[in-house]
Amino acid sequence: MDRRHALRFCRKWLPLWTGNRPEALVRAYAPDVFYRDPAVPDGIRGREALLAYLRKLLMRFPDWVWTADEVFPVNGGFVLLWKAEIPVGSRVVRETGMDLVLVSGDLVVRNEVYFDRSALLAALGP
Repeated sequence: MDRRHALRFCRKWLPLWTGNRPEALVRAYAPDVFYRDPAVPDGIRGREALLAYLRKLLMRFPDWVWTADEVFPVNGGFVLLWKAEIPVGSRVVRETGMDLVLVSGDLVVRNEVYFDRSALLAALGP
């Protein structure tokens, strides 16, 4: 995957994370997907398990917005440096992080999300 293809992919995929539409988002993932983020460090396997997780996650953060900052092509996909704006109550938490995104055809087969979520957890409170 080259840089242009990765950016095109991000322009379609990242907006699916906003608006609490887990069914639409999960269609971007392969049936045997592996997904990991700081809340699920051991990861999730399979589209059905991912959908269950996304339903809870997107309900909690329906208005967050993710944007691509930079992409670095790798064999089978890309590394994405991103920025996110996450509304929490009356404030907006701004995060930066990195994803490893491996793609087969037009579907994500592996998505690993890495960021320091300390500010987000602090904003959420006890």
